Amino acid sequence: MKRLPRQSSVVTVQPGPEKPREPKSSAREPEYIISISASTTSGFVSKKNLMLLVCLHDRHVRAQAVGCPPVRSFRKNVLADRADKAKAAVAMVKREAAAGGVPWGCEIESLESAASLERWLTASGLPEQRLAIQRVDVGERGLVALKNIRKGEKLLFVPPPLVISADSEWGCPEVGNVMKRNSVPDWPLLATYLISEASLESSSRWSNYIAALPRQPYSLLYWTRAELDAYLVASPIRERAIQRITDVIGTYNDLRDRIFSKHSYLFPEEVYNLETFRWSFGILFSRLVRLPSMDGNVALVPWADMLNHSPEVETFLDYDKSSGGIVFTTDRSYQPGEQVFISYGKKSSGELLLSYGFVPKEGTNPNDSVELFVSLKKSDECYKEKLQALKRNGLSEFESFPLRVTGWPVELMAYAFLVVSPPEMSQRFEEMAVAASNKSPSKPGLNYPELEEQALQFILDCCESNIAKYTKFLEDGSGSPRLSTNSKQANRTLLLKQLAKDLCISERRIMYRTQYILRRRLRDMRGGELRALSLFNGLRKLFK
Repeated sequence: MKRLPRQSSVVTVQPGPEKPREPKSSAREPEYIISISASTTSGFVSKKNLMLLVCLHDRHVRAQAVGCPPVRSFRKNVLADRADKAKAAVAMVKREAAAGGVPWGCEIESLESAASLERWLTASGLPEQRLAIQRVDVGERGLVALKNIRKGEKLLFVPPPLVISADSEWGCPEVGNVMKRNSVPDWPLLATYLISEASLESSSRWSNYIAALPRQPYSLLYWTRAELDAYLVASPIRERAIQRITDVIGTYNDLRDRIFSKHSYLFPEEVYNLETFRWSFGILFSRLVRLPSMDGNVALVPWADMLNHSPEVETFLDYDKSSGGIVFTTDRSYQPGEQVFISYGKKSSGELLLSYGFVPKEGTNPNDSVELFVSLKKSDECYKEKLQALKRNGLSEFESFPLRVTGWPVELMAYAFLVVSPPEMSQRFEEMAVAASNKSPSKPGLNYPELEEQALQFILDCCESNIAKYTKFLEDGSGSPRLSTNSKQANRTLLLKQLAKDLCISERRIMYRTQYILRRRLRDMRGGELRALSLFNGLRKLFK
């Protein structure tokens, strides 16, 4: 065999020819001439592309060593290729933005993309599964049992290389390096990672996974302000949804001002914008899991995130050291064809709607709760003193406390005691505020029998005020936006309205239960007082 001439891989960098000095106000990067022996090109390259060209030169030399033809003007080809890919990604995003939405992902009920994901995962190391993706009654798509599954079995075994975390390798390393140099926290880092990989399309290792993600998650991030105001006017979850949307917008603006605008060649606004970040954060809120056995790190777990939530199970995803995979242990048995569930956590129906876009059937969520908003009375002659006591303990004049079917927290009772306490009890304001803030290491025994009736009446008044709002919304839908003539938008409007109705019914049910308990306690207290008063009057007559 004829021996090919040995190629040199020595790279020498020489200063470029002198040029007229630029004004000091012109910030230009220094240019260099790169001379690569045995290559066929030389020219000006910026410092930031030097390492890329060195790597390509090594590849060029290796290609010649195995008899491949020399690469002509590889710098030009590579930069042109990168420019073409960037233009294609931008064009793709612009097309979808004009149509509304992001250019990746699928309809939430799509089984074709899910089947492609399963094939790719299997080829990439996912063990044989006892579950399969199918259309289901709860959650559009879900994992169902292929065989009998016993209680206590471990399922899934997703290997760590198929998990997306803050340590995952970036398809575009330059983007990842910039983000990590700026010490971006995990959540915005992963949101940017998803957009970066999605924009690479088939070039990304995760293209099959991204194609199986919903194009428009159902989370409240995708509700407009008009929809939130119209459909969740009675629910306290509206305020949390507005705050979450504000936080996402603030995070994007911070990244744009601090990083994206300074590296616009890596972060074109057509790709990295508020719409794509709303999508990526929607995916994170609905699919990101915290793995206790991996120091509580958060991760996206393809395949496992097809599992739907049930309030009737308590099992959750975690890393299993013995098998080296992400698993969950069943806490009940399943028959073939039956949907398999995990728990997304002990969340209220409002929290499930906020992050995941669904509301459990009324009465099926044992962790359900609703926030009751309370406030100081500005007409109170001790308003300033009470407000100062609250502020010293991290509270304000407006607070909320969770009501459950089983009752209410002692912190709410402490706040109510403070609200109704008279001026002569000003020395107790601080201890009431401490108890309301839950800062005390031990639950203090709140014992103000002279205030109990007034405190319970205060909570009852707040509760009944909220019930009136729910009833008005449920009985009068006139505040709802009109149905669109577009069938897709009309279906969306009907869906959102039904979700809001289901949530309000569940939350009002808790309010009704609280109202019933409060009324009975007040009736018993007042009935006891009447009996005591009657007994006292009888004794007084006897002694007379």
